[in-house]
Amino acid sequence: MDILLTGRWADDDERDTWLAALCEAVRPVLPGARWWLDRGEAQPAWPDRIEIAVVANPLPGRLQGLPRLRLIQSLWAGVDRLLADESLPASVPIARMVDPAMNAAMAETALWAVLTLQRGFHHYAAQQRAGLWRQLPQRRADELTVTVLGCGQMGAAAARRLAAMGYRVRAWRATAGAAAGLAGIEVHAGAEALAPLLADSDIVVNLLPLTPATRGLIDARFLAALPPGAALVNLARGAHVEEADLLAALDSGRLGHAVLDVFATEPLPASHPFWSHPRVTLLPHVAALTDPRSAATVVAANLGALVEGREIAHRVDRRRGY
Repeated sequence: MDILLTGRWADDDERDTWLAALCEAVRPVLPGARWWLDRGEAQPAWPDRIEIAVVANPLPGRLQGLPRLRLIQSLWAGVDRLLADESLPASVPIARMVDPAMNAAMAETALWAVLTLQRGFHHYAAQQRAGLWRQLPQRRADELTVTVLGCGQMGAAAARRLAAMGYRVRAWRATAGAAAGLAGIEVHAGAEALAPLLADSDIVVNLLPLTPATRGLIDARFLAALPPGAALVNLARGAHVEEADLLAALDSGRLGHAVLDVFATEPLPASHPFWSHPRVTLLPHVAALTDPRSAATVVAANLGALVEGREIAHRVDRRRGY
């Protein structure tokens, strides 16, 4: 079986690290697999016998002309950029990356952000830079209400971790449906349920998928629904946020603080006001980096399911966008 690895990488070393991990993980499942590597050729000459494409947000059009393609396996959890490629073959299933190690890492980052906001550690960091020794009031976890947006794998993992630490946690999803793994946590659904939740939220953690319905969700209206001084943690996608509206809410003091890991343009331009804003804690899209070692085993399991005729795990619903 012929497998294509294609994507956009930080450098050749990152690409080669992925290739090595994938080859090792897939070998026991498909011992005769032949790997083809996209090196960015203007007119690639991949064989038409390729059946599987393992991708990391490839350039648009890279999966055209593959008549035997049976599966597109993404290495990233988000597939919004992949689905934006109108040249993707419509009949080929797409699987997104759902890695338990990534879920755990995202839950850790969400907990760190909420704990930082609860205990005012961002204020202490600013005081250290100013050489200021001042103790601030200390709130208890059970005094804060945290709303987690998104009930998928990462949202559920974050909600469980936060609830275990004693926070009052609720979860919200954009559409109705079952929310697995959230026993004991309030789950609300639909646009009409969002504003009441926001009005009673001290901290909002965004882990929604990016879809047409959620793009730009965090706008002036959303932020105005929060209580004065509330905080936002965005670990999902930069396009969920209307950045001008967020800056206005931060400048006015309406929003107390924002922890931001993702942005509309990445890397974040050096001139962007988020870099120096006193009410922003900024991360360079590192809330849950994909670990090639664990992710490769997820890929191998799906490739094994394909060749054995079993159901593909975490298949993307193109209509819903995830």
